[in-house]
Amino acid sequence: MKKDRNFLPSLIGIILLLLFVVLLENISALIPGLPQIFQPTSPLFTVLKKAAVYSLVAVSMNLLNGFTGLFSLGQAGFMLLGAYTYAILTVPSAQKEQVYYLFGGCAFDSSIVDIFGNVFGTSGVGGAVSMVLGCLIAIVAAGCVAGFFAYLIGIPVLRLKSDYLAIATLGFAEILRAIFQWQKLGPVTNGANMIKGFPTFSDFNITDGAGNVLVRLSTFVPFLISSICIMLIVLLIHSSYGRAFKSIRDDEIAAEAMGISLFKHKMMSFVISSFFAGVGGALFAMYVANAQAKAFTSVMTYEILLIVVIGGIGSVSGSVLATFLYVACSEWWLRFLDSELYIGGFKVPLLRNGFRMVVFSVVIMVIVLFFSQGIMGNRELDILSLIKRKAAAKPAEKKEERK
Repeated sequence: MKKDRNFLPSLIGIILLLLFVVLLENISALIPGLPQIFQPTSPLFTVLKKAAVYSLVAVSMNLLNGFTGLFSLGQAGFMLLGAYTYAILTVPSAQKEQVYYLFGGCAFDSSIVDIFGNVFGTSGVGGAVSMVLGCLIAIVAAGCVAGFFAYLIGIPVLRLKSDYLAIATLGFAEILRAIFQWQKLGPVTNGANMIKGFPTFSDFNITDGAGNVLVRLSTFVPFLISSICIMLIVLLIHSSYGRAFKSIRDDEIAAEAMGISLFKHKMMSFVISSFFAGVGGALFAMYVANAQAKAFTSVMTYEILLIVVIGGIGSVSGSVLATFLYVACSEWWLRFLDSELYIGGFKVPLLRNGFRMVVFSVVIMVIVLFFSQGIMGNRELDILSLIKRKAAAKPAEKKEERK
């Protein structure tokens, strides 16, 4: 019963957050004349979308690295699998010839959205239902493909430990990136060219017959999907399987002595983490509106790993908080450092293109040096308990004042 009572406030908090995102995204239409930051094209919504996607990938990596103690660097590879699976399955048949023009069309003539379109129709409510169902199935399929490949490579690599496992998974991701750019696979992956034309976050906006946007949902959708996935990961962590993962992380010999199958639970953690990384890859493709293998480099994996370290290895809420801070700093708050600035006719030194990343790197070094366990360590952010403590502290303070 205690777990249920703790879960309900978290669920209410997530629902309130999603409602706030919808209101924030549409507030410029409800209240004209607001500052530019509230406009749909402002950096705020770009940061929110990317952070929602990256937070899911960071939490999935934390499940493996932080809660199971397996040092894997294959996250970008599994994101690549998810992105391409989603893109290939959802490109409309009418656009396949245009997208795959170098290869005379795609090996798959139809798409999931087209299949549902034949059932529910392609216009009005039927078209919206077809697109939503098709996209959801494609996102789940993206996770399943990533999980399947994780199972295949997990059989040999999970017998490795520490740095050897990291090197093996990093090599797998790089091999995948090279294979997906192979021209002989062009009818499926479009070779080294990008796949585009599939449904993105903006396609979930509610429009009228003339195409005018009535309700914007392009930020709400990544928040909704990421929230559901992160909530599932949290439930897994608090289950008996999650406790087995933690025991393997703390002491493998003791865990095996207690009857825990090391290989089985390592494989389970690896596959589940890869599944959600694949889902994150599909969301990333929707965010950038294309799928191209050269985007999923090892730098992306290091970026996600850095977010996990900054937030705290073994803290889900830490990974989420660190993601939003990292993306906001790198994509928005420090952008002014990349442009020249003159004050009273004098040019401010050092400010030029690329200086933002120098300052950003210094800030990260300071955080890592002075917060060795990250922002949250292995703790979780419990807003409800914090509010209760504050509320209980106020009557106590009043009693002290009366005395």
